[in-house]
Amino acid sequence: MVDKRLWREARTVRFLLALTVGLGLGAGLLAVVQAGYLARVVNRVFLEGQDLSGVWLLLLALLGVIIFRAVLAWVSEVMAFRVAARIKYDLRQRLLEHLLALGPVYVRGEHSGELVNLLVEGVEAVETYFARYLPQLALAALVPLAILGFAFPIDLTAGLILFFTAPLIPLFMYLIGGWAQTLTLQQWETLSRMSAHFLDVLQGLTTLKIFGQSKAQARVMAWISDRFRKTSLGVLRVAFLSALVLEFLATISTALVAVTVALRLVYARIPFEEALFLLLLAPEFYLPLRLLGTHFHAGMAGASAAGRIFEILETPLPQKRSCGEVHLAPGAGLHVAFEGVYYTYSDKEHPALEDVSFDLAPGERVALVGPSGAGKSTVASLLLRFIEPQGGRITVNGVPLDRIPAEQWRRYVALVPQHPYLFYGSIAENIRLGRPEASLDEVMAAAKRAGAHSFIQGLPRGYDTPVGEGGIRLSGGQAQLLAIARAFLKNAPLLVLDEATAALDPATEELIHQALESLMAGRTVLVIAHRLATVYRAHRILVLHGGRVVERGQHEELLKRQGVYHRLVSAYGGVQ
Repeated sequence: MVDKRLWREARTVRFLLALTVGLGLGAGLLAVVQAGYLARVVNRVFLEGQDLSGVWLLLLALLGVIIFRAVLAWVSEVMAFRVAARIKYDLRQRLLEHLLALGPVYVRGEHSGELVNLLVEGVEAVETYFARYLPQLALAALVPLAILGFAFPIDLTAGLILFFTAPLIPLFMYLIGGWAQTLTLQQWETLSRMSAHFLDVLQGLTTLKIFGQSKAQARVMAWISDRFRKTSLGVLRVAFLSALVLEFLATISTALVAVTVALRLVYARIPFEEALFLLLLAPEFYLPLRLLGTHFHAGMAGASAAGRIFEILETPLPQKRSCGEVHLAPGAGLHVAFEGVYYTYSDKEHPALEDVSFDLAPGERVALVGPSGAGKSTVASLLLRFIEPQGGRITVNGVPLDRIPAEQWRRYVALVPQHPYLFYGSIAENIRLGRPEASLDEVMAAAKRAGAHSFIQGLPRGYDTPVGEGGIRLSGGQAQLLAIARAFLKNAPLLVLDEATAALDPATEELIHQALESLMAGRTVLVIAHRLATVYRAHRILVLHGGRVVERGQHEELLKRQGVYHRLVSAYGGVQ
C-alpha cells in the first residue's frame, strides 16, 4: 500500500525520473561497448601480436567510452537527487500545510518530537527511496535484458546461464525483504518514540528537577536508546546477511559463466575475443541486481517513514459545510449564537458537546465553567474554527459561521490562552503575531496597554531581546503579558480568555487582571474558567457538564440553586 502511494508521488516528477533511468540505461549500454573494445584490444595484442601503434585508435575509443560512461553515471546521479529533492520539498510542504489545516486540536494529540522527527528524518529517509532504490529497480530490469540481447547471439549456453541465474537474486531479496521490512518498521517506530520522549523530557526538565525525577528519566532514556541500538543492529545484521547472499549468488553465477566459456574456448567452440567479451559482460550483467539489493534496505527505511507521512496526509480535514461566502462588515458588533451544537471527537465514545445553545451579545462578558472534560475547550476550538460543528450551527450576527471565510473570521477573534506559546525570535516579533504588519510604535503601544513595557525595557536588548523557543527565558507572568499585548495589537471585537491568570503570584495576577479589564472593555468576551475566582465579574455564567449547558445565570443566583455550580464552588473551597 505504501509503495503504491510512493509510486503516485513519483508521477509528479515522471520526466526527471525517466531521464534518470534513461541515463542509467545509457551507461549500462556503454559498459557493453567498453567490454567490446577491451576484448578487441586484448585479442589483437595477445593473439595477433600487434603493438601500440596498431591499437591506439581502439584505446582512444575505449578511453572516450569510459569518460562518456562516467559522465552519464554522474548526470544520472544528479537527476536522481533532483527527483528526490523535488519530492522531499513537495512532501514537506504538503505535510506542513496539512498539519496547519488539521489545526491545534489534531496536533495536541500528537507528540511534537515525533512530528519534528517525521518532518526532518522521515522525509530525508524518503530521499533514498527515490534517489537510489526506485531508479535502480528500473535499471535492474532494463540493463540485464539489454545485455542478454548481446549475449544470446554470441553464445546460447552463456546466455541461458545468465537468463536462469538472474532471477535468483530478486528471489532471495524478496525472501529476506519481508523480514527486513518488519525490522525496519520497528526501527522507525522506536526512533519516533525516542524522539517524542526526548523532546518531552527536555521541555519538562525543570519540572523533573524540582520533583527529583531527572535521574529516573535518564534511566528511561538509556533504556529507550538501548532498545533503538538493538533494533538498528538487527536491521544491519539482516542487511549484511542479504548482501552476503546476493554477492555470493552473483559471484557463483559469474564463475559459472566463466567456467562454461573457458571450456568452450578450450575445445575451440568459441573465438577468444567473443569469450573474453562474454566474461567481461557477466559482472556488468549482475551489477544492477547487486546494487538493487544494496539499496533495498535503504528503500525499506524510506517506505517505513512514508507510511507515517501518508497516514497524516490522509487524515481527513475538519468538515466544512460552506455554501457561499459572506463577509462581515468592518467595525460591526458581534452577536455570536450557538444553536443546538453537537461535536464528538473521533477517538471518543461520548460527545464532547451535545445540544449546546447559548449566545454572546455585543459587549457582554460570559464565563464558561465546568469540570475537566465538560467541553469548555471544545467551545473555544469551535469559535476559533479549528473544528466545525457536526450538528447544529453557530451564527454571527445571524449569518452561519461556516459561510464566513475562516481567515477573515479569525481576524475578528483574539485568544489569550492559559499557557501562551512564544516562538523563537524577538519580543517584538512575538507580539507582532497579533498583527504581522504592525509597526514597532504600535507594538510598543500594545505592550504599554498590557503592562509589559516596563519589564521589556529592563531586558538587555529591549524589544529586540531573543525570547527562546517556548519563552524559556521568560517567567509565566511575563509570557502572559506578551499574550495580552498580542490581543491588544490585534484589536479584535471577540475575545476568548482561557484562564489567563492561572498559576501566577498575587502581584503578577493583579497586574494581569488590570490589563485584562482594559482589554475586555467594549468587547464581546468568553472567559473559559478552570477555577472559579475568575468568574465573579462576568455578566453571565454558563455551567457545562457532560457536554451540555446545565445551568446559566449569575454567581449568587447559581449558588442558591444548589446544583452543579454550587458543587464546583464547594470543591474549590467556597467563594473567596
